[in-house]
Amino acid sequence: MTSLYDADILAWSEQQSALLRRIAAGERVNGADLDWPEIIEEIESVGREQLHAVESLLIQTLIHMLKSQAWPDSGEVLHWQAEARLFQGQAALRFAPSMRQRIDLDRLYKIALRGLPGSIDGLPPQPVPAVCPFALDDLLDG
Repeated sequence: MTSLYDADILAWSEQQSALLRRIAAGERVNGADLDWPEIIEEIESVGREQLHAVESLLIQTLIHMLKSQAWPDSGEVLHWQAEARLFQGQAALRFAPSMRQRIDLDRLYKIALRGLPGSIDGLPPQPVPAVCPFALDDLLDG
């Protein structure tokens, strides 16, 4: 039998939030109606998704910064720098203090390095640092 959670997550979330609101207002509600395992999983996933979003924005920041360094004579440098600033700003807006200890900047930098193309406009890249030259605060402050 398929649960409402699996069949229609929107209906499930509306049902569960309505029940939680009733409980918060002091109403007695049959606890069996609450889908505690899925509620817990959803709450945990909210945090994971926010962390993933910040990491993704930081990777995009790094890729654009690296492109600017690797192809400094490209006509796209100003565009890449603007994109890097945009991604930095978005990452800073979504960043929460508890993420600091969970963000592995070296891992994100390695991912960004793998995201660089082999050439742009037929030109190979200039050398870029093999290890991340940035601190997290540098990337978040922009």
